Amino acid sequence: MSPDRRTAVAAGSLFLLTEVAAIAGAVLYRSLLGAADGRLAQGADTRALLGVLCEVVLVVAVAGTGAALFPVLRRHGEGLALGYAFGRLLEAAVIAVGIVSVLALVTLRRDPDPAAGADGALVAVHAWTFLLGPNIALGLNTVLLAHLAFRARLVPRFLAVLGLVGGPLICASAVAVMFGAYEQLSVAGSVAALPVFAWELGLAGWLIVRGFGPGPAAASARGTDAARPAGRPSVGPAGA
Repeated sequence: MSPDRRTAVAAGSLFLLTEVAAIAGAVLYRSLLGAADGRLAQGADTRALLGVLCEVVLVVAVAGTGAALFPVLRRHGEGLALGYAFGRLLEAAVIAVGIVSVLALVTLRRDPDPAAGADGALVAVHAWTFLLGPNIALGLNTVLLAHLAFRARLVPRFLAVLGLVGGPLICASAVAVMFGAYEQLSVAGSVAALPVFAWELGLAGWLIVRGFGPGPAAASARGTDAARPAGRPSVGPAGA
């Protein structure tokens, strides 16, 4: 297996892991973040801590996609490749802040006499990190990666276009949530997130099964080789 093929499989697997870990974390957090009376139901703290572990995996996987793809992306634009790698690190850092807020919330709700209003503040911190990380930062990173993939033909064009559409859409949805148009976990918010979800799943599947597509330089080289008469050398001094 070539180095690029190994990179494609690794990156695709990490993208799949981000989706699984993000969904599992959101489901496990629900019992903690949705407790209106501020009290933990039986087993809720355990589920919340399992959600934290899922999001730790998510942080590693998000940062890992940027690191894994950088050697390939830099061939097609080093500045954009660096931007994507650092963007994924920023996204992971924002998610990590949300993890700390959940851990602090578990501690407060275990306390029989918690500080008034503190748990609500921590729920708000997690809500904002959930908006800024897996929505705005994710949307910007999606646009960067999809642009590079489209330009370098690393994946089929239709898949790259899905990312180019989904990235701005989820950013716009996050802004709408920020200004109170609708809740993030709502039908409208879920519909806005679908293209990015489909992009990441499609990208993961393509990289694992097919690897990176040929770049324009490689395609051009193959076309030149095909057009060259058989037996004629590609380079060399005249008359050689």
